[in-house]
Amino acid sequence: MIVVTTNEVPGYRIDAVLGEVMGMTVRSANIGANFVAGFRAMGGGEVKEYTQLVYESRQEVMHRMVEEARRRGGNAVVGMRFDTGEIAQSFSEVCAYGTAVVVSPIPAGQPGATSQSAHQASSAPAAAYPPAGGPQDAPPDQPAWR
Repeated sequence: MIVVTTNEVPGYRIDAVLGEVMGMTVRSANIGANFVAGFRAMGGGEVKEYTQLVYESRQEVMHRMVEEARRRGGNAVVGMRFDTGEIAQSFSEVCAYGTAVVVSPIPAGQPGATSQSAHQASSAPAAAYPPAGGPQDAPPDQPAWR
């Protein structure tokens, strides 16, 4: 699964837009981490217990977003972003979101091709990528390609 923060994937053609996908989690640190972090905060510097919590949260929401894109039939997510918030001072909300799309690599010799896409286009079986011009407006809960 290709995940990019840009609206396009260099070397790939977007064949179908499947809609917004997201992954979300709400977390709180365990009491031991809160206790240790409280002491660490008094001295200043990085609070490693919370850094680990945020890192794990971002990994989880990325995984959930990618799985939703896969369920819809996508092979890439464009325009990916993170959003965070706080709920009642004790909970942290983390969300990853973007647009699920179906992309196909642009072969060598065609405008927009990159060395990566050319290599992938030459080594991937034709059935691995859907043909261009397929259904663009599939319902969000249905794969665009069958």
